[in-house]
Amino acid sequence: MSVLTIDFPETLSVKLSKLTGKNKSEMEKFVLIAVAEKLNYLEERANRANLEDLEKVLAKIPMVEPEELDKIR
Repeated sequence: MSVLTIDFPETLSVKLSKLTGKNKSEMEKFVLIAVAEKLNYLEERANRANLEDLEKVLAKIPMVEPEELDKIR
């Protein structure tokens, strides 16, 4: 297992503490489960993606130069 240090915004930290009773191992377990659920969700979404549909949508976008403020330098 690897170690990852995360700085939580105070508002999230307070909510997490209330939910888990300020028990560090319960907080870690909650965060691990939440991350695992989100990764599974994203993987399912990626598996449903259809490159042909994306290309059809992108083909509808006109090919124009971006405005000056939108250009990557």
